[in-house]
Amino acid sequence: MALYKPVVVQTCPRLGERITQDTVYWEGYKAPVQIKEFGAVNKIDFSPVPPRNYAVTASSRIHIYGRYSQEPIKTFSRFKDAAYCGTYRDDGNLLVAGSEEGIIRLFDISGKAPLRQFDGHAKPVHVAGFPSDKYRIFSGGDDYSSKLWDIPTGTEIVSYREHTDYVRCGCASKVNADVFVTGSYDHTVKLFDARTKSSIITIEHGQPVESVLLFPSGGLLVSAGGRYVKVWDVLKGGQLLVSLKNHHKTVTCLCLNSSGQRLLSGSLDRHVKIYSTTSYKVVHSFSYAASILSLALSPEDETIVVGMTNGVLNIKHRKPEEGKEKSQKKRQPAYRTYMKGKTYMPKQEDFSVTKPVRRALRKYDKLLKSFQSSKALDAVLEPSIRLHTPEVTVAVMQELHRRGTLRSALAGRDEKQINLLLTFVARRVIEPRFTPILVTVADMITDIYQPVLGQSAIVDRQFLRLQEAIGKEIDYQGELLEVLGMMDTLFATFAEKKTTCLEENRTSSPTETIETDTND
Repeated sequence: MALYKPVVVQTCPRLGERITQDTVYWEGYKAPVQIKEFGAVNKIDFSPVPPRNYAVTASSRIHIYGRYSQEPIKTFSRFKDAAYCGTYRDDGNLLVAGSEEGIIRLFDISGKAPLRQFDGHAKPVHVAGFPSDKYRIFSGGDDYSSKLWDIPTGTEIVSYREHTDYVRCGCASKVNADVFVTGSYDHTVKLFDARTKSSIITIEHGQPVESVLLFPSGGLLVSAGGRYVKVWDVLKGGQLLVSLKNHHKTVTCLCLNSSGQRLLSGSLDRHVKIYSTTSYKVVHSFSYAASILSLALSPEDETIVVGMTNGVLNIKHRKPEEGKEKSQKKRQPAYRTYMKGKTYMPKQEDFSVTKPVRRALRKYDKLLKSFQSSKALDAVLEPSIRLHTPEVTVAVMQELHRRGTLRSALAGRDEKQINLLLTFVARRVIEPRFTPILVTVADMITDIYQPVLGQSAIVDRQFLRLQEAIGKEIDYQGELLEVLGMMDTLFATFAEKKTTCLEENRTSSPTETIETDTND
């Protein structure tokens, strides 16, 4: 007796997610670590110097976390109300923050009490940072003003009041210590030079500006507000280069990776989008559990930290790559052991003894092997198969049809089983890969159970669904044929008529008239 051959399930190729270098790179992070803060996280800033601690501003505190610590290693809590925008200086020794009280506080990382307090804003200060010279501070507040402060004396150097709404974001140029940028809810981004009495460039973003970012070269400026991320050329007076609309809710934060070749944006739609700075196309995306307010990348892209509106801090660390090399070194002796004798070439007088391989059959194959057609069909109509791998169900139906036992397998079923069959057929009959066999199945079901029509409302409803599905598909195919005919007509009219060599010879050669004598 010949061995039983399992049912061959035809697989159709499916379009999957395209795996790119960016996908591999940005998916190379471990499972996230989550830390609960006291309130919404409005700012995350990494220290520019090792050991790369990061400051998290939430509620009325600024927590300093180590790279792998899940508890703060230091806390600044000298705020009577909410704190905003805790930012490191370039040397990592000082930290500046604004507050709901309108006071700017300067902290030494090694201490607890503020080194300086800058009073001058009449309303909350949401923007505070250091220019590249390290001896000044710029700020922006809800009193519509932008200010520059001197750290040694604690005095105000210059004040600008050009915005007509809250100033909620800002950044400083790393190339020129006198240049800083502020973004406001009046839909504008202004670039200031401390050597002038007014802004040097005003850019109209079009929506309330939530975040601004200058490229390290200082030539490009990125603004985020509403659903838009816009890139501007500063050297051309603020000319718009590209406008990106990949989020479906307000974009709240921006940052660059260590090489400056990827731009990251976080939004209230719970997604972080990663763009290429050459093509400005989305190369990868992260999804989070809550709306995103702040985002930061460590200088070597080793850690990505996201702060959310629910007060959760999400930290992802890059997976180490040393483990692969160690595992390969350990497996070298085992590899030689298993490969021993694999290259042996049998001689002419040798006998080869093979052991038959036993193949484990699936449930439906065992039932088909024992000629239990009806039970085999029941086995592939289980939810785990018919919903997730319908190609297996169709393959068994096709095998039953080949054997000539499909009609007997479909017959003799109760109301629940008929309903299940008709539901599957009505849903899958319009798929091109299943249509040939499922049309046959639908014909057999109709022939077998036509006498019982009208006795069950559930079965009648399923027959009507099947009729409707097939009718829609026929109409759809008819429309496609009409469109195909129109296209053929258009292509025929667009095609140029080319003259053949025979036609050219006929037109170029003189015509001769041959007269025949009809009197012959």
